Amino acid sequence: MIVHHADPAAEFPTRERCHILELLNRPETPDLSVARCRVEPGVTTELHALTGTAEIYVLLEGTGLMEDGAGTWQPVGPMDCVEIRAGAPQRIRNTGAGDLLFLALCRPRFEPPAYEPLE
Repeated sequence: MIVHHADPAAEFPTRERCHILELLNRPETPDLSVARCRVEPGVTTELHALTGTAEIYVLLEGTGLMEDGAGTWQPVGPMDCVEIRAGAPQRIRNTGAGDLLFLALCRPRFEPPAYEPLE
């Protein structure tokens, strides 16, 4: 068993307009990465896709709208899971008064070259 401890001070802002705390993203675990994402109130993340990487968002706190890149927005909130296929356009908007927090589970693990900005 291996326990990975994340340091909250290691959270970093991204060009996507959200803040990321990597919980698990190691070459030794190539099939999966897990990150905590934080989107501030009123912010919509950059429309983007992940080439060759599928994601599942697990909503923890806050409320938002998830877009598929075709103008279809769906409400999301705590305990919702959003499946995003590899290469699919996506973005999320925080519609609440507090931070929108969710986990992003990526298969295979997220690597920066997979990020494709669409704006």
